[in-house]
Amino acid sequence: MSLREKVEEVLDQVRPTLQADGGDITLLDVSEDGVVKVQLTGACGSCPFSTMTLKHGVEARLKDMIPEVKEVLSI
Repeated sequence: MSLREKVEEVLDQVRPTLQADGGDITLLDVSEDGVVKVQLTGACGSCPFSTMTLKHGVEARLKDMIPEVKEVLSI
């Protein structure tokens, strides 16, 4: 399984929580050095807490489940 596929799998686990709040997340890119680029959409795209959601929710979960992930950036 590729790194991108692993990231997609974890995002599929996180997605229902974001959707419950009217938002979503789209995977844009996964670099070979472990940087994941995503786009928060819907309510998450304009939420003042989106940075916290990204770093303490999405990034923490990805790093916990996939040690190769070094950082998650919102584009």
